Amino acid sequence: MIVHSVDPAALGQWWADALGWVVVHTSDVEFAIRPEPDRSAKNRLHLDFVPDDQDAEVARLEFLGAKRVDIGQGDHSWVVMEDPEGNEFCVLAQRRQ
Repeated sequence: MIVHSVDPAALGQWWADALGWVVVHTSDVEFAIRPEPDRSAKNRLHLDFVPDDQDAEVARLEFLGAKRVDIGQGDHSWVVMEDPEGNEFCVLAQRRQ
C-alpha cells in the first residue's frame, strides 16, 4: 500500500505502532513496514476491487502475475486472488445501483 504524506516517517511510524508492525525501510521519501521482517505473517490488509467488468479485470490481473486461489470461499460472486508475493485480495462483481 502506498500512502502519500507530508511526513512519511511520522505517518509510517504511526501505522507501524497502530498495526503492531515493524519498520523494514526508511528514507527521506519512503517508510516501509511489514507484519514481520520476513513477511511470514498473514495479511492484515485485504483489498477488494470493484471493476465494471469482473471477468476482464481478473484476466488483466492474471496477465500481470496474479493468480486465482481457493481459500474455501465456495460459490460466491467474488474471485479470490493472490499477488505475486501471496497477498490475497478479491475482485468483486459490479455492485447493483
